[in-house]
Amino acid sequence: MKEIATYVERTFESVPDSQRKSEIMQEIIERLEDSAGKLEQDGKAREDAINKAIVDFGNLDEILQELRGQETGKGKALSSLWFAVIGSLLVIALTVFINLYYSPGVVWFLYPTFAVIWWPLCIFFFGKWRKGR
Repeated sequence: MKEIATYVERTFESVPDSQRKSEIMQEIIERLEDSAGKLEQDGKAREDAINKAIVDFGNLDEILQELRGQETGKGKALSSLWFAVIGSLLVIALTVFINLYYSPGVVWFLYPTFAVIWWPLCIFFFGKWRKGR
């Protein structure tokens, strides 16, 4: 039924193309066509059967949100890593400034630097570890 395929394609047009999107769209189309076909066999008009099948299927917002989340997960991880790197650099720069301004004869800024550098390293390696799972 072309109307159902058009409805599903229009609903999913804001989601970037992927294999997962195609599989989900195909499954939704098949279910809606089966439901509409059964309603037509029960005596409903074609258009009414299609509309009832779509309404009975429910809201697709959760599926759309999940697909968008999968596609942007990589971008979120990358922005999180950049945030950690920039934040670490700012904290390190602050400790260097404080060290040089208040106690220039003693180099102590290295100790908090080693502690702060773990923040972006943990995010980076946790992302690598999750990919391997």
